[in-house]
Amino acid sequence: MSTHVPQTKLAPWHAGEKALQEMAGVSDRMEDLGRRVIRDFMPEQHREFYSRIPFVVVGAVDHAGAPWATLLAGEPGFMRSPTDKSLDIGARREASDPAAEGLAEGDAIGLLGIELHTRRRNRMNGVIAIASPAELRVEVEQSFGNCPQYIQLRDYSFVRDPKSPAPVLVEERDTLDAEARAMIAGADTFYVASYAERDDRRQVDVSHRGGRAGFVRVGDDGVLTIPDFAGNLFFATLGNILLNGKAGLVFVDFESGDLLQMTGEAEVVLDSPEIAAFQGAERLWTFRPRRVIRRRNALPLRWAFEANGWSPNALMTGDWTQTADRLKAVELKARWRPFKVSRIVDESRTIRSFYLEPDDGAGLLAHRAGQHLPLRLTLPGADKPVIRTYTLSVAPSDGIYRISVKRDGAVSQHLHDHVRVGDVLEVRAPDGAFTIDPDAERLAVMLGAGVGVTPLIAMLRHLVYEGLRTRHVRPTVFFYSAHSKADRAFDAELAQLAAAAEGSVTIIRVLSDTDGAQAGIDFEAEGRLDLARLSRHLRPGDYDYYLCGPSPFIQTLYDGLRGDEVPDERVHTEAFGPSSLKRATRMGGPPPATTPVSVIFTKSLKEARWTPGPQTLLELAEARGLNPEYSCRIGSCGTCRTRLVKGAVSYLTPPTAPIGEGEVLICCAAPAASSDGAAPRIELAL
Repeated sequence: MSTHVPQTKLAPWHAGEKALQEMAGVSDRMEDLGRRVIRDFMPEQHREFYSRIPFVVVGAVDHAGAPWATLLAGEPGFMRSPTDKSLDIGARREASDPAAEGLAEGDAIGLLGIELHTRRRNRMNGVIAIASPAELRVEVEQSFGNCPQYIQLRDYSFVRDPKSPAPVLVEERDTLDAEARAMIAGADTFYVASYAERDDRRQVDVSHRGGRAGFVRVGDDGVLTIPDFAGNLFFATLGNILLNGKAGLVFVDFESGDLLQMTGEAEVVLDSPEIAAFQGAERLWTFRPRRVIRRRNALPLRWAFEANGWSPNALMTGDWTQTADRLKAVELKARWRPFKVSRIVDESRTIRSFYLEPDDGAGLLAHRAGQHLPLRLTLPGADKPVIRTYTLSVAPSDGIYRISVKRDGAVSQHLHDHVRVGDVLEVRAPDGAFTIDPDAERLAVMLGAGVGVTPLIAMLRHLVYEGLRTRHVRPTVFFYSAHSKADRAFDAELAQLAAAAEGSVTIIRVLSDTDGAQAGIDFEAEGRLDLARLSRHLRPGDYDYYLCGPSPFIQTLYDGLRGDEVPDERVHTEAFGPSSLKRATRMGGPPPATTPVSVIFTKSLKEARWTPGPQTLLELAEARGLNPEYSCRIGSCGTCRTRLVKGAVSYLTPPTAPIGEGEVLICCAAPAASSDGAAPRIELAL
C-alpha cells in the first residue's frame, strides 16, 4: 500500500497496544510515558547510533499485505541522518528478498537498529520518501529507544564487500523443512515484523526477540510458540498481532550469513497453563508460516558469540523441556512423589538445608515463594509414616526444592542424623498461603526469628529475581533475629541478595548474644526484635509486614502492630510451633454445634458421634481408628484437607491454609450448628 507521507503526528498508542496495556494494568502509566518517550524525530544519540552500526533490521509489507522481516547490511556509515526527521540507508535491495516488494516510495517501513556487541538498540517507524536501487530515505513518524534485555553478545566481521553482488541461493516452500526446524529449535534470537492500519496510514514495526537457545517451540504441525517475557510494556508487536493477526519472522544463521524468512498468521495467547509453566513468560504468541524463504549466503556479515555473552535476562527464563516437565508435575499434584537428595549444606550450627530433585522423570511443580513442602517418612521402629511440612527456602525461579531444617523434634533430628545425598524422600505438592506479591509498590517489611527466616528468604529471593527480570525490585527491609552469630543461617546469601537489589533491599541483623561478633560487621542491632526496634529503623508508613518465627514472637509483634493501628490485612504471618496466631479480627462463619452430631466417613464406611467441646473432626476420625494425613494440627499447612460430602463445619481455630470449594481442614474444624433447626449431620470422604 503506497501513500504520501502523512503530515499529522501519530498518537503514541493504537487500539491493540492499548488493549494489552489495559490487560497488564499499566494503561494510565503508559499513556503518560508514551507522550514523553515516543518522538516524531530522532534525538542526536539515535542519529549517531545509526551511523556506526553495520546492519539494520527492516520490517515491510508486500503487495498482498504480508509482513516480512529482513536485514540490510553495509560498512558503518552506510546509514546517515541528514535531519532529525530522516534517515538515509545506502544498501542494495536484493530482488531475492521478499521484503523488497514493500520497500517502494510511499511504503510504510519499520526499522530496528541493534548493536549486538553492546546490547544497544533503537526503534523507528516511518514512510519511505525516496527509493532508488541503492538507497532509501525514511521519514520518521515514531522513534524510541529499547532496553538491552535478552540480547546475546556477538562480535561481527565482514566476509565480503557488502556493496558487491554475491551469489545467493534461494529456496522457497510453504512449510518448514527439517533444516528450518533445527535452525529455529536451536535459535536464541530472531526478529519479527508486524503492522497495523491506523486512521490515515499503515504503521509497520520490527522488533527483536531473544531467550535461551530453543525458546521457540516448533510444533509437529509447523506452528511456532513463543513466550513473551517482561519488557517495556509498549506491546508494539503483540498489539499489531492483536489487530490483524499477521507477522513476518527472520532467523539469522550467525555463522553462515543465511536468512530464514517467513510470513504467516500470528495469535496472542493470554490464557494457557503453559504461561505459568514457562519460567519468565507473561503471555505466549503463536505463528503459523504460510511462505518460507531460505536465502543462503544472504549477508556479508558473520558473528561470533562472545565469552560470557548470554544475556542475564535470557538466563533467568525457562525452556520448553522444563515447561513440559512442569506440566507433567501438575498432573501429579495430588500424589506423593519420590525426590532425591542432591545436596546437603549446613547453614548454621542448628540449621541444615536439603536440596531435592524429582526422581520420577517428571519436573518440579512451580511453587509460590513462602509455601511449604509436605514430606512423608517412616522413622526407625515406627509402624506407620509421619507427615511434616517444611518451608521451601528457595524461589520458584531457582529450579530446585530446598528445605532448611532446624535440628528440633524427632523427624527433624532424623533428617539431620540419617538422611544423606542420594537418599530418596517422599514429598507432595507445595502448599500454603503465606506468600508475597513482587509487583506491589508498598514497602515490604520482613521479620524473621530463628528458623522462621526460611519462608522470608524464599520471598526475598523471589522479589530480587522478579525485580531484576522486570527492572523494578520491590523495596524491602529484612529484619532477621537470631540468638547468636553461630545460630544464624544464610549470611552470605542475604548479602548477595542485597547487593543484587542495588539499594532496594536493606538487611538488619539482630543478635541477642553478641559474644564473638562485631557490630556493623556481624550485626546491626543487639537485643530483641520488637516494636521498639522497628521504630528505630522504620519511619511511620503504610507497609506490608511479613512475620515468621516462634508463636510468642509472632503474637507479640502482631499485637504491637495492631496496637499501632496497622490494618490486619497488612500483617501476614506464619508461626512455627504448636499454637496459632490469635488475630484481633475473628473469622466469620457459623458457630460450632451445641448438640451431638452424627459424622459419616464415607470411604471407610464408618460412623462416629461428635459431642460439643474442643474435639476436632481429625481427633474424632483418629478416635474411630482412621489415619487421616495431617501435620500442623492448627490449620496452617493444609495437609489434612478432606472433601466435605455433606453438612457444614465451624473452625475452632481460624485456619490460614487455603481452602478449596467443598473442602474442609479437619484438624481445626468441628460440625457447625444448623441454621434451619434441623439435626446437623456431617459426611466426610475419609
